Amino acid sequence: MKNHNGDLSLDILLKAMKLPTIVEQYREVAELAEREGWDFARFLKELMTMELEGRRKRKLERLQKRSRLPQEKTLSSFDLSRMPVKIRRIVPELCKGGFVDKAENILAFGLPGRGKTHLICAIGHELIKNEIPVLFFSTQELVSQLLRAKRDYELDLAIKKLEKFPVVILDDIGYVKQNREEMEVLFTFLSERYERKSVLITSNLVFSQWEQIFKDPLTTAAAIDRIVHHSFILELPESVKSFRMDEACRRLDIKPVDEKTKSIKHRDGMAQLHDEIGKTK
Repeated sequence: MKNHNGDLSLDILLKAMKLPTIVEQYREVAELAEREGWDFARFLKELMTMELEGRRKRKLERLQKRSRLPQEKTLSSFDLSRMPVKIRRIVPELCKGGFVDKAENILAFGLPGRGKTHLICAIGHELIKNEIPVLFFSTQELVSQLLRAKRDYELDLAIKKLEKFPVVILDDIGYVKQNREEMEVLFTFLSERYERKSVLITSNLVFSQWEQIFKDPLTTAAAIDRIVHHSFILELPESVKSFRMDEACRRLDIKPVDEKTKSIKHRDGMAQLHDEIGKTK
């Protein structure tokens, strides 16, 4: 195991074999092996283990970069203790990614500021740790992208490219008030992923209000049916205080606004949500 301090030919061979971690580490590991009296099998095993770890790290970095997920919205920065017991129990299981293999969906409902986007993004980050590709969009971004593709006669191609991602996150579907053409591309996207790939959706609108998105009762019912058929519902109730409001109040050193009155309409909507889920399943 001599003469390992500057063997350019070995470096070239390792680079040609696409073993960058071994290129960086083999000299140091060789010196350690010499000092410790390792045999060649242990030396080789150590190098290959380091290479595999390096490849996984680089893969996760690529997945993270391609995901477009907000970097700050992770599970470690999310106060899960503020969530209802049902959500606290199910989130760790969802983070393992078993639902992705079954092409199941996650729907997060709640008032603005309750942490829907943060929670769904946090799950997305955990899925990436399990080497599951994730892609994040605001719903408006996705609709705009698909609409441009349709106008260029490339809608099928655009949707096919999205199939490379087992998980697509659609944020704030309730804020999108599409015209019919925009609604149609969104419906097409959801239909194409039905029972094939997973969609994670956040919304401040319960299902009874989704006609604002899909424009007519039949299309709305069809969209809800496809999404709910295989899905987990994360309902962030009115008792969950607004994260944004609390953060602003702490920053300004003022008392939080009483949102009790503001929540009454949403509470009624959540009651309808449970009724509608029962009807669609």
